[in-house]
Amino acid sequence: QVQLEESGGGWVQPGGSLSLSCRASLPISTIYQVGWYRQAVLGPQRALVASVTDRDGTEYADSAKGRFAISRDNAENTVNLQMNGLKPEDTSVYLCAAQVTYTAGIKYYWGQGIQVTVSS
Repeated sequence: QVQLEESGGGWVQPGGSLSLSCRASLPISTIYQVGWYRQAVLGPQRALVASVTDRDGTEYADSAKGRFAISRDNAENTVNLQMNGLKPEDTSVYLCAAQVTYTAGIKYYWGQGIQVTVSS
């Protein structure tokens, strides 16, 4: 079982910055992809915000491009999401997810979620 420890988040005014951190119980070099998702306002869907692979390939939601930056620190088994220029519509519960490949297939692990609130 892979455990994901999330930290960061909180409240910030529009235009401000926050950072989210996700630490895995396994070396992230052995995890194919780690991403940050946010809970949809309507329904249970979780939308990708940003992700990074074990080879540092990155993917961003259109709404995050130019404002957010995701990176991984293999020495600390940590993935960081730096969020700049935050907007009220960024308010959500953010969840870290890890994609791990086993011989039998692919397994996904999720953190508990952390609140990000952007308001004046």
